[in-house]
Amino acid sequence: MTMPESEPMCPERLLMEHVTSRWGTLALIALLDRPYRFGELRRKIGSVSEKMLTQTLRTLERDGLVCRDAKPVIPPRVDYSLTELGREAAEQVRDLARWTERRMSAVERARGAYDAAKA
Repeated sequence: MTMPESEPMCPERLLMEHVTSRWGTLALIALLDRPYRFGELRRKIGSVSEKMLTQTLRTLERDGLVCRDAKPVIPPRVDYSLTELGREAAEQVRDLARWTERRMSAVERARGAYDAAKA
């Protein structure tokens, strides 16, 4: 028995997934401050594995949101920064993050009311 081929995700939805993923969001917001070296960015974000951050940065670079600048020095130096498109996306994501901070108490009240009604 053959499995039906899954439909490819539309490009807009895929980009949205990249930008709003857990590590994508945190990397974009962090890079709004300034360019970072890989290790600095990893420490800034916190609790992200090297593999996951590498994967996230490659995806964002492929999407045109992050610029990887490898300098030919010893030891190697690689800086990550936002492109113009990346800065625009990061500002949108930061605004959403700020909204969640401002409105978290309302969300918690709504959750409490929902849970109480279901109990």
